[in-house]
Amino acid sequence: MSNNTIDNYNIPLKYRKMENLHIVFWLFKDIAWCMFWKPLGIVMIIPTLTISIIIAYRTRNIFSELAHNLAITVWIMANSFWMCSEFFGVDNLIVFGNTTVKHLAMIPFVTGILILGYYYLIYKPSHKEENLTL
Repeated sequence: MSNNTIDNYNIPLKYRKMENLHIVFWLFKDIAWCMFWKPLGIVMIIPTLTISIIIAYRTRNIFSELAHNLAITVWIMANSFWMCSEFFGVDNLIVFGNTTVKHLAMIPFVTGILILGYYYLIYKPSHKEENLTL
């Protein structure tokens, strides 16, 4: 990058609008979870997760963005699984040992950590020449 240019990461307006709407759906899902409004919470999983997948797909050519958006997608999956386990009253059922159904949400949570760990510890240090967004 020369001193005369500035690299910008631009998001098309239609994509930004979708991302903003995604936040609205996510908030409704979590409010429904907090208030124990089962139908709304379950229904809101669909647009929240769908838009998250679309956003990840659209950023597939920028690995730094893709990694973060995949981590968000698996976070929403974990969060939704945990919410449903509480809604259906199975969250405290023992799966094995001291592990409950709710603890199974750790699988996608850890998947997100592994994706970001790979990005920050392996990919980013070995791609210093790339203009990464973070």
